Amino acid sequence: MRSRSIFTRSRRPIRISSTISPNADRRFSSQACAGCHTPPLYTNNLLHTRGRLHCAAGTQRNTTSRRCLGGLDPRSALTTRRGTGYYKVPSLKGVWYRGPFEHNGSVATLEDWFDPKRLKDDYVPTGFKGYGIKTRAVKGHEFGLELSPEDKRALIAFLKTL
Repeated sequence: MRSRSIFTRSRRPIRISSTISPNADRRFSSQACAGCHTPPLYTNNLLHTRGRLHCAAGTQRNTTSRRCLGGLDPRSALTTRRGTGYYKVPSLKGVWYRGPFEHNGSVATLEDWFDPKRLKDDYVPTGFKGYGIKTRAVKGHEFGLELSPEDKRALIAFLKTL
C-alpha cells in the first residue's frame, strides 16, 4: 500500500504541448457540441438512437433527445452494449487519449475524426479496418467536418484541455 501511495504522489499530469487560442471554446459552442457534450461533464448523460429515425405508430418520442422510444426499454443500453439501438453520449473529458474512436475503433486520432474524407467510400481507416477491407467510409458524427484547418486545430487543442 505504501508503494502505491508513493507512486501516486510521484505522478505528474501529462503535458499538452499545443497552444490553445483564446476563443477555442467558442468553436466548441459554434459547432453545437455542447448540445450533447454539455459542460462541466461534457456529456448530457442521455440515451440516443443510432441515426435519425421516424417514429412508428404507437411509439413515443423522447422530449429531451427528440428520438423515438418504442419496443425496447432504453435503460437497457446502460447495462448492455449489444442490440439495444441506443447509446449513451460519451463524455469528452480525456477524449484525446482514449482513441481509437467510433464504435469499432476505425478512427485512430481526433485529427482523423474531424477529416471529412472519412465519409467517402475510398477512405483508408486509420484504426481498425476489418479483415480483408482496404477502404471504406467511416460514417457518423458529421459535426465539425466543415471547419477550416485553423479552427479544427483550435477545437482539437480545446478538447485536449478537457
